[in-house]
Amino acid sequence: MVFVINLARVVFAPLIEPIRAATGATDATLGLLATMAWAGSALPRLPTGYLLTRVSRAKAILGSGVVLTLGTTVAALVVEPRHLLIGAFVMGLASGVYLTAANTLVSELFPSRPGRALGGHGVAAQLAAVGAPALVSFVLVVGTWRTALQWMAVAAAVMTVVFTLVARRVDLPEAGTEDRDLLGAARAQWHIIATSVATIGVAGMTWNGLFNFYVTYATSVGLTAGQGRTLLTVAFGAGIPAFYVSGRLADRLPSVPYLLVILTAFTGCVLALPSLSGFWSLAAFSVVVGYVIHSLFPAIDTYLLGSLPDRHRGSAYATYGAGMMLCQAPGSALIGTLLDRGVAFPTIFRWLGFALLAVLLALVALHLDGRLPRAAEA
Repeated sequence: MVFVINLARVVFAPLIEPIRAATGATDATLGLLATMAWAGSALPRLPTGYLLTRVSRAKAILGSGVVLTLGTTVAALVVEPRHLLIGAFVMGLASGVYLTAANTLVSELFPSRPGRALGGHGVAAQLAAVGAPALVSFVLVVGTWRTALQWMAVAAAVMTVVFTLVARRVDLPEAGTEDRDLLGAARAQWHIIATSVATIGVAGMTWNGLFNFYVTYATSVGLTAGQGRTLLTVAFGAGIPAFYVSGRLADRLPSVPYLLVILTAFTGCVLALPSLSGFWSLAAFSVVVGYVIHSLFPAIDTYLLGSLPDRHRGSAYATYGAGMMLCQAPGSALIGTLLDRGVAFPTIFRWLGFALLAVLLALVALHLDGRLPRAAEA
């Protein structure tokens, strides 16, 4: 299920150039297209948190599958690029509902080793990101960009049915029955929620814009679109061991220092990118940046879900998810708009790198002053 859900969030990265060729859309429109999927993922996080105080995690996940099927069907059938934005947004809605419910459920299924379990769940999601460029390349041989979305609609429908059948046969944990106060949980846990959003916010926005325009960036430095899709595959592929290793490290290492080390490494990657050129140097960069940024996701989830009490877990995680996704979502639209206004890629990445550096220095100062929480309130 998570494979299809995450594919819906990342599939527009390798589809940007085919959609541009077929529709003549501008960089700003294409950037907004990718952003709509992520904005859609941000919007239902808080409502899903409230929903989880009333219904089970499994029912919420089932609903996300239905929404994804509808969204991909709409996106595959539209004619105008602006109508495609609606389909992308609905696809994003499904991922927001699913990830809020499913990550919470996974941490409750394996309370003694949440990092390992969340890392494994992340590996499954990352396989979709790795496979997206290759799947799109294959589909473009036998069809068009619409064909990719049509196949996704069928896959979403099938996986929703499979999940429903499996969920009926499994005894699910009852930890979520204590989580009945969304606002109360947010107020009680706001310190760790704010720390998590600050850590991943600008980094996630930068990564969102970077990977969605990675193929475009590769062509701007003299590579082919095919080479760009290969680099994107490498970056996403590095996320598979990152989720696996980082989830286990997050169970063992002090959370805040580990998060700051990852953020430091990602900041260095972004600042170094404008000085790189050529396929092999960018391939090496893709490995490093892909590993680093995907290490951040299970580390943050373990920091939160591994320490939140049962009565706050779903609601507090939903609040974090809403704030985090609202920060991340504008990344592609921001880069697309700046490109349309004549700002070059190197300048954009330098600006983003300096923004990351400012956030990093602020977090380090707060940590040294003892003002960042080590865990959630008991």
